[in-house]
Amino acid sequence: MDRQLVEEVTRMVVERMGEKKPEARARLWSHNDKAPSYEAVGQEREEEEVGGKAKLSSFPKAEKSPPSRTEETENDSGDLKELIKKTPARIGVGRAGVRPKTKTWLKFRYDHAAAVDAVFGQVDSSLLETLDLFTVRTKVTDQDTYIRRPDYGRRLSEEGEKKILDSCRKRPSVQIIVSDGLSSKAVDENLEDVYLSLNQSLEALGIETGTPFYIDKGRVAVMDHVGEILEPDVVCLLVGERPGLVSAESMSAYLCYRPRIGTIESERQVVSNIHRGGTPPVEAGAYLGSVIEKILDYGASGVELVKKEG
Repeated sequence: MDRQLVEEVTRMVVERMGEKKPEARARLWSHNDKAPSYEAVGQEREEEEVGGKAKLSSFPKAEKSPPSRTEETENDSGDLKELIKKTPARIGVGRAGVRPKTKTWLKFRYDHAAAVDAVFGQVDSSLLETLDLFTVRTKVTDQDTYIRRPDYGRRLSEEGEKKILDSCRKRPSVQIIVSDGLSSKAVDENLEDVYLSLNQSLEALGIETGTPFYIDKGRVAVMDHVGEILEPDVVCLLVGERPGLVSAESMSAYLCYRPRIGTIESERQVVSNIHRGGTPPVEAGAYLGSVIEKILDYGASGVELVKKEG
């Protein structure tokens, strides 16, 4: 994507960050009723602006749980077709006897193959060069070890640790790191837009960043080892998510305030589902800047941030 376009989209997202959004309401259809009946569910939530920063909100609770589907309808209604249009999930696909239809089965095999390729693929080296990210490795020696021994992906190799010490500035406000995780395709497809937008957002907020770099075959907790070495206030890890049968190119951003070896998962927070079919990469980068600003202001992340935020 053109860098000027990324900057323009990021600016627009940041400007609209504080705007109040209308309450989302869902229309539920009881499949057990002969005549479809509808009800709107949702929860009114007050949106408070915290100095123009991102507001972490709780999940809405439905007033009434939707009824489960216990039997198939003989004739697909227009409402079911409308639902099919709005989700990539495999609903209403039908079957041939006890087997899935040929088209459905082939699509399943295709999506499964894409997921396998994402796990075992390699990130495009030219992308890392374009973004000026040097590469370090974890203790993982091959992909099979990476899958079987997650603990190896949580620690940097001795060579990687030395390279970080020689190449990076210590104690920055924010340290951005990138890893392929379980989807190299997620990095190839989303990294450039997220990274450029995030850097622009942090620059606009006056937040300094350290020297970014790429970690080959890293797990989420590798950010703790990086925190131990460089001692930043916040570590932001952009990592490929475990691929599913809907998307094999989804990225997550993990954030943690002063992570160290032994940090527990409740001290982290994550912005997930970053891809063209989920949260747009440019929008995600702009939003991450606001979340990082809040983490720095409160001196906490994860559950502790929610408690302090009140």
